Amino acid sequence: MKADIYDFDKTIVPFDSGSLFVFYCMIHYPWCILLEVPILLVTGPLMLTGIISFTRFKKSCYLFIPLIPLEKAVNKFWDRYISKVNPWFYERKRYSIVISASPDFLLNEVAKRLNFDEIISTRHNPKTGVIIGENCRGEEKIKRLYAVHKPEELEVVDVYSDSYKHDKYIFSLAHGKCYHIEKGKKVPFDFDDVYNKGKNS
Repeated sequence: MKADIYDFDKTIVPFDSGSLFVFYCMIHYPWCILLEVPILLVTGPLMLTGIISFTRFKKSCYLFIPLIPLEKAVNKFWDRYISKVNPWFYERKRYSIVISASPDFLLNEVAKRLNFDEIISTRHNPKTGVIIGENCRGEEKIKRLYAVHKPEELEVVDVYSDSYKHDKYIFSLAHGKCYHIEKGKKVPFDFDDVYNKGKNS
């Protein structure tokens, strides 16, 4: 099967959906602030100083989920932000696999609205907000992809992402073109040229 792979945040949309959703919930469900802000004030510096991993930090980001009507919040969030999707994404012609570190409870809804053929994202317990397994980032994206598809049965054609640094692994799968997303625009590049030069923006 031929397919294209897409990152989601700052690729299909021009923002980090997980972070924006947290901010959205703090505004629309302000009682969450009493729980979430103290937690982030502790775990944020611990993550920045390397005491805890990014995945461990992320496990603390959605602990407010039991305090909100999650399905309603997600639907209202995408009602507001679905118009921000980069127009070129609607022009896709091949089977589309979106692989993202953002939460499954957030991306499953937008996947329906945008008709992704397939979505792979970070799994969360929808009742507690806690991550199940590993954060779907970096090399973990490849592991998750090949947990679903046998490598010999999947031909990745084009790959799209905003991050040279974090998405080197999925870019390496492209048999067609690699596209770096810059200010919402697709900028093609050669994998060997970029990574031989050590570019990591």
